[in-house]
Amino acid sequence: MEHVNIDELKETLARARQEVAKVIIGQQDVIDKALIVIITQNHALIEGVPGVGKTLLVRTLGQVLGCHSSRIQFTPDLMPSDITGTNIFNLQKNEFTLVPGPVFTSFLLADEINRAPAKTQSALLQAMQERMVTIDRETYSLPSSFTVFATQNPIEYEGTYPLPEAQKDRFMLKIVMDYPGREEELSLAHRILTLDAPESILASHQVHPVIDAEGLVRVQKTLAGIVLKDDLMAYLVDIVRGTRAHASVLVGAGPRATQALVLASRALAALSGRDFVTPDDIKSMAAPVLDHRLILRPEFEIEGLSVSEVIQQILQGVAVPR
Repeated sequence: MEHVNIDELKETLARARQEVAKVIIGQQDVIDKALIVIITQNHALIEGVPGVGKTLLVRTLGQVLGCHSSRIQFTPDLMPSDITGTNIFNLQKNEFTLVPGPVFTSFLLADEINRAPAKTQSALLQAMQERMVTIDRETYSLPSSFTVFATQNPIEYEGTYPLPEAQKDRFMLKIVMDYPGREEELSLAHRILTLDAPESILASHQVHPVIDAEGLVRVQKTLAGIVLKDDLMAYLVDIVRGTRAHASVLVGAGPRATQALVLASRALAALSGRDFVTPDDIKSMAAPVLDHRLILRPEFEIEGLSVSEVIQQILQGVAVPR
C-alpha cells in the first residue's frame, strides 16, 4: 500500500475540515481535535451539555471520511452483549449465527458512558486497546480506523458511574464541546428555518466524502513523516514529567500521556499545513492530553485550584527550546 505524501495529507485534512464545518457550526477547535484523534488511531472523551451537536459531529465525520458510524446510548441496564453483539441460534441453518453489536463500526459514539455500570464500560476496553472483540470465546477484528468518542454530561452526576482512572487514560484527548458564540448561534437559528439546517445538509448528501476507509489508513501512516526534533521531544517529556512533580498533583500523567502528546502534536502540525512540530503545537495539545489524567490533592481542590490552571503553571515552568 503506497503512502500519501505530506502535501496530499495537508490537502486531505484541509478539505475534511471544510466539509465538516458545513454541518458543525462554530466548533472549529472541536473538529480539529476530533480529526487529530482519528488520524492518530486513538479515542476521545467529549464533555459537553446536551444539544451542542456531539452525535451530529460523529455522524458528519463518518460521512466526510468515508467510514461507517454508530451510536450507543449508555443506560444503567445496558449489558456488555448490547455493545459487542451475541450469537443467536438460527433454526433454518441449525447453528449459532453472530448478530454483531454496534461496536462493529469505524466511529462509535458512546453516549453518556458514565451512565452504565463498570462491567458494561469494560466491554469497550478490549475494543479500544486491541481493536478486537471476544464473543463466546471467539475473537473478531474491528476496522483499523475504529475510534470511540465517549461523551459525558458535565452537569448531571446523579445515578452515574464515574470512569476509573485507568479507563480515562485510554482516551487520548478530552474534548470540551462548549456553547457556540452568539454569531454562530444566530446563524444556526436562521438556518433551522431553511433547507440549510445541519441535519438537512447531512441527510441530503451535501457533505461530500474526501477520502475512504482505505485512504484514511494511508493518511494515518503518513504522520510518520512529520518531523519532531530531539530538543522538542525533550521539552515534551519534561512537560509530562512536570505533572508528577507539581506540589498540587496527587497522581500525575503516565507514559501513555507522553505517547499521546507526541502523536497529537504531530497531527496538529499536519492540520496546520506543516511537516514539522513547533513548541506551540505541543503547548496547544498539552491541556487536552493531560486534563483528564491528573488528580489534584484534595486540599488544593478545596482552595478552588483547577487542573487547567495546574497545566498552565507546568507549561510556564518548563523552558521552551530556542
